[in-house]
Amino acid sequence: MFDTVLVANRGEIAVRVIRTLRTMGVRSVAVFSDADADARHVREADTAVRIGPAPAAESYLSAERLLEAAARTGAQAVHPGYGFLAENAAFARACADAGLVFIGPPAEAIALMGDKIRAKETVEAAGVPVVPGGRDPELAEAARALGAPVLLKPSAGGGGKGMRLVRDLALLDDEIAAARREARVSFGDDTLLVERWVDRPRHIEIQVLADGHGNVVHLGERECSLQRRHQKIIEEAPSVLLDEATRASMGRAAVEAARSCGYRGAGTVEFIVPGGDPSSYYFMEMNTRLQVEHPVTELVTGLDLVEWQLRVAAGERLPYGQGDITLTGHAVEARICAEDPSRGFLPSGGTVLTLREPQGDGVRTDSGLSEGTEVGSLYDPMLSKVIAYGPDRATAIRRLRAALAGTVTLGVQTNAGFLRRLLAHPAVVAGELDTGLVEREVEGLVPTGVPEEVYEAAAAVRLEALRPQGGGWTDPFSVPSGWRLGGTPKPVGFPLRVQDPVEYVPRGSATVTDDRVSVLLDGVRHTFHRAADWLGRDGDAWQVRDHDPVAASLTGAAHAGADSLTAPMPGTVTVVKVAVGDEVTAGQSLLVVEAMKMEHVVSAPHAGTVAELDVAPGSTVAMDQVLAVIAPHEEVAR
Repeated sequence: MFDTVLVANRGEIAVRVIRTLRTMGVRSVAVFSDADADARHVREADTAVRIGPAPAAESYLSAERLLEAAARTGAQAVHPGYGFLAENAAFARACADAGLVFIGPPAEAIALMGDKIRAKETVEAAGVPVVPGGRDPELAEAARALGAPVLLKPSAGGGGKGMRLVRDLALLDDEIAAARREARVSFGDDTLLVERWVDRPRHIEIQVLADGHGNVVHLGERECSLQRRHQKIIEEAPSVLLDEATRASMGRAAVEAARSCGYRGAGTVEFIVPGGDPSSYYFMEMNTRLQVEHPVTELVTGLDLVEWQLRVAAGERLPYGQGDITLTGHAVEARICAEDPSRGFLPSGGTVLTLREPQGDGVRTDSGLSEGTEVGSLYDPMLSKVIAYGPDRATAIRRLRAALAGTVTLGVQTNAGFLRRLLAHPAVVAGELDTGLVEREVEGLVPTGVPEEVYEAAAAVRLEALRPQGGGWTDPFSVPSGWRLGGTPKPVGFPLRVQDPVEYVPRGSATVTDDRVSVLLDGVRHTFHRAADWLGRDGDAWQVRDHDPVAASLTGAAHAGADSLTAPMPGTVTVVKVAVGDEVTAGQSLLVVEAMKMEHVVSAPHAGTVAELDVAPGSTVAMDQVLAVIAPHEEVAR
């Protein structure tokens, strides 16, 4: 076994790997960018090495700096986690060339399975069923031969980028061109393939484990059909869709896929499965790394997958065969991301002011957070994962919903409340899943408006701050009682803003402490966690700001007749297409703001002239920060 392992990653997966290294008595080395100097994974490792500035290209994606850190600390192996360089064949080769063990599959297997076209051809030759389709250069011809609907996919990519569902073949050429553009930008390769689209498909993946001595086993399946924008958000093991015969058949196919590329270590073979006929499954791709959702497999098998990655990389044999693998109970995982469901799931950011993460009693949280963590816009938005285990699916879901209700991340908006509501959806409870379910039902899972009790609690906090402290004479004008000289007391109102500004007059009673506020409203008591101007309960959070109507009116007067364009999310301005004085048309793309792998185009709300431009490429912006002002043509004429 290794003495020292460098973890070439950050956040919750780095913390997760470090935990197993500590249990095994292996010294851990963390790496960090300037943005992560005080991050949790840095503090939990045995030692840590700075590898560069905040941008990933100059730190976590720099193979040279990672290898230098390994050499400086005497590491014998590198664990890549997931994301960054985890599926980079060149990095795996560079590790080997430097005399380091890459804790993952051989570089050749990474390269083969990273090319969707070659991967599909390889596993098909091994007898694994694949989705009917075609590839460049006969892409259009193959699509028309398949008939609509078809799915266009980049050969080199993943994560849903560049994927296009084409239901009308009259639009095929335009969709191919758009998919190529996105693939070229995202992956530097615009090669595409096309596949027959399976309506209402289910996404089932099989965990495999292979050693360097020819032994390959599968560890059962995970259901990953609950997705939004092609990104998994809830995963579970096992799947309610599969019977034992189908599970065994898919498991054998996954093992053959792993053998076909000479796999070693932990990997995942992903299948697309028609919900009406689970026996008709098709190979989709192979992920040559540890998966985000690996904890659900760990909980139902009792195996630590990170431990077995290490043991296999160190040359050990798997001590069990397929007949020794059993699945017990049920596990469900929810991914907590820095995003705001009420704003169309745009990335969020900020400083974690209060953090409560559930553990124990069938609940596990894998997290990279701590109080004081600054969540920025440079890296992936996933902050943590909450996983629940139970003897059956209903128990696991019930425990996960309770755990999400107890998850508190004040200071950064997250999707925890949204996930809790999703888990209560009748189709989810019944196990009637497909990859389009979330998108179809999303509007009903995102509350409209702000509950009155949120404003009641915010007003209670402000009232408490205004109350006189200590004894002695009290100036009646300083007490928030509404007292007026020679007149009837006027109810005290507070100008507040979560989304739209309101003038709120408290009408209940409240108890306020340093970290909680409890209000009694219409006979119902509501209790919130609180920190600064944040309130939270049941996984949801609200930042309730004071609203100054005078200042707002002055700002409005300054921009009378003009529209201010504000940042939809905290991030970095990557593209500026206009200058002050330029004429623009309604809907014209003006700027691009990027955060956490997501780009948002800011467009002109109407025809006019760029009157102000407050940012340049590379500018870091806060949410709602003014970016530009577009004066309508009629104002310019005046």
